[in-house]
Amino acid sequence: MLANRSRMDKLRIIAWSLYDLANTLYAINIISLYFALWAINEMGADDAMYGNVHSASMFVVFLIAPILGSLSDKLNRRMPFLILTTALCGVMTLFLGNNDVMVSLMIFGVANILFQSGLIFYDALLPSIAGEGNIGKVGGIGIGIGYLGSFIGIGLGVSFLDDVGYEGIFRLTAILYFIFAIPCFIFVRDRNPNKIKFSFNIIREALSQTLVTISKASKIRELRAFLIARLFYVDAINTLSLFTGIYVTNDIGLTQYEVQWALLMAIGASMVSALFWGYMVDRFGPRMILKICLTMWVAVFILIYSIPVFDLPIVYFWVAINLGGIAMGGTWSADRPYLIILAPKELLGGFFGIYSMIGRFASVVGPFMWGLTSHTLGLGRPVSVLVLLSFIVFAFFLITRYGRDPRNAKA
Repeated sequence: MLANRSRMDKLRIIAWSLYDLANTLYAINIISLYFALWAINEMGADDAMYGNVHSASMFVVFLIAPILGSLSDKLNRRMPFLILTTALCGVMTLFLGNNDVMVSLMIFGVANILFQSGLIFYDALLPSIAGEGNIGKVGGIGIGIGYLGSFIGIGLGVSFLDDVGYEGIFRLTAILYFIFAIPCFIFVRDRNPNKIKFSFNIIREALSQTLVTISKASKIRELRAFLIARLFYVDAINTLSLFTGIYVTNDIGLTQYEVQWALLMAIGASMVSALFWGYMVDRFGPRMILKICLTMWVAVFILIYSIPVFDLPIVYFWVAINLGGIAMGGTWSADRPYLIILAPKELLGGFFGIYSMIGRFASVVGPFMWGLTSHTLGLGRPVSVLVLLSFIVFAFFLITRYGRDPRNAKA
């Protein structure tokens, strides 16, 4: 249990969790909210332009993610890669908004590749940080503390956007992203790293191991079903998050100020619920919690679609945003432990690479489908929401039909 851990172990958990705060701060400000608002509402880019750049960057991550995961397995090292990708991402972000919109979109794409790659190494640290039987709890702590980053990120906008502009928010985000990551760099260490020098042979061996990992994933039915389901529910959730600011301001009719406060409410719901969800994951198993959360997401997407289409009272939006926050906390509390249960431990880094690859491919398809549906085909954003709803329903079917539900993270 966490109460029996040493002071240093608890410090490592907090330091690891603070990195979650750093990446959540970055994700809400740069990927989900302020950069999208700057590019589309201030600089005249359209949904398809922004979505396609995001999709292209995620496609690159899709290609390299399993190799990066296998490489970290071969070396048994995560921290050097995590430090490098985080530092380079922060530097790239400092240059956002200094130039015309197309240049900034390209910089955003490169920064996003670095940001998403870093998460592969960060996620693979969880088993060594948590130990057996506490993966759900420690993951929940990370997510709960991580959501403070969203409060800080949106708080920056509420407090300083009028004074420093979007460009200033980008700079502040880059600086805070790196500052909050520093405790993880200092206190979290790789356990028993291999004394193998980095070389092209290692890269070739990592690629070979990647193929072995993919082959094993295809032969484990529950794991295969989970990874395919993850493709669809991550696609839906991340795409909605990516376009939340645009959809809510332009289709539902909230002001930018109201959107900021709505997101703060959702983040508060996620943060508080994540600690509860972490306990529930260890008690009832991640599959059960994932099924509950996907059911909640179905309700969220139906509400988000219905509000502008049927001119529902705005109170339904506040219900949807808080329900989505609770579902978000549970979804991310459950899906990492579910992979850890299903994947062979000796190939965990490689499987987190595939896990990341699946999520990144989802982030290629989702924004492209949103732009195609809403802008290119001219069907409007609510129809894009319906497409995403169908993804959630299919993911729920796969998890329900083919999954298995061990009682705790030791199974």
